[in-house]
Amino acid sequence: MCPWPLLSAHLLGNQAVHTSHGEPFAHLSPDTILTAVEQAAQVRCTGYCLQLNSYINRVYEVETEAGNRLIVKFYRPDRWSLAALKEEHDFVSELDRLELPVVAAMPLATGSSLAVVRDIHFALYPKRSGRFFDEFSRQQWQELGRLIGRMHAVSATRPCRHRPILTPDQATRKQIDTLLAGDFMPPHQQRSFSSVCHDLLELITPLFRDTTLIRLHGDCHFGNILHRAEESFLLIDFDDMAMGPAVQDFWMLLPGYRDECHEEIDNFIQGYETFRPFPRQELLLIEPLRAMRYIHFIAWCAHQAHDKKSSQSLMSDWGSEQYWSQEIIDLQSQINRIAQAADSSHSPY
Repeated sequence: MCPWPLLSAHLLGNQAVHTSHGEPFAHLSPDTILTAVEQAAQVRCTGYCLQLNSYINRVYEVETEAGNRLIVKFYRPDRWSLAALKEEHDFVSELDRLELPVVAAMPLATGSSLAVVRDIHFALYPKRSGRFFDEFSRQQWQELGRLIGRMHAVSATRPCRHRPILTPDQATRKQIDTLLAGDFMPPHQQRSFSSVCHDLLELITPLFRDTTLIRLHGDCHFGNILHRAEESFLLIDFDDMAMGPAVQDFWMLLPGYRDECHEEIDNFIQGYETFRPFPRQELLLIEPLRAMRYIHFIAWCAHQAHDKKSSQSLMSDWGSEQYWSQEIIDLQSQINRIAQAADSSHSPY
């Protein structure tokens, strides 16, 4: 979920990165990391090993004796099946072969883009640099539209079989069930949370019927798009690749709610339709997808709360009565916004 560039990295000594009980990455010492890279890529590394920011996986920057900087990503065990990881790599490689600006995993000595060390799958990537933007000009919105439209023209040609499906029935309902089955909130708030989630699912599930699902980046926000001087935007980190509506790869870039972003939407669509018709009916899914993102983030935090190391990254009041009260209020507000849009006779714009 997190971009590669260094946000809070530190140089490692020759100790294990994590030592908490049950931590799947506990045995990834710098020596283990560098040896794994050398064997997988048939290169010689210097002693440089820098941990980069990543909440889910473990990501490092290393350097070869030839002076090349590589990014090595160790995937958290049990999060993705091998088939799911291969689908991600195959998709990005397909885009790369068609000269889209993405960063594909490097082919290794075995011919695969995945290797294993101590039962942990990992991949190597060439380091790419660029700037992050948090707002775009009219021309940049159109450029982003062309980039995503071009990607979707490829991704729509065939489905994936082993990645998540971003619909209320396939994703959100399961996350809600997990939250309600766990001991995450006081009983009286569990009832309120259950009620508001039930109302949300009743409202948004019919909106996804007859929606065409395609392969998606899945987590297309400012942190996963690099801007390079005199070059095009660069899409990074396809770790959350999924099947879903095309608008999923667009709405997180918007600076506000759908009805506040007419100009940005118009400019994006203008660029997008250079390569593919934009499914305008999916604009009505923007706010439902935002609500689904709320649930997704709550479920992610609940999962992190079980990991002593990862839980340190959670907000200080996570799981408190105040926290759950605010989440319930936010979800109800989003339900009201979706209901108003659904009842409106206006265009999705």
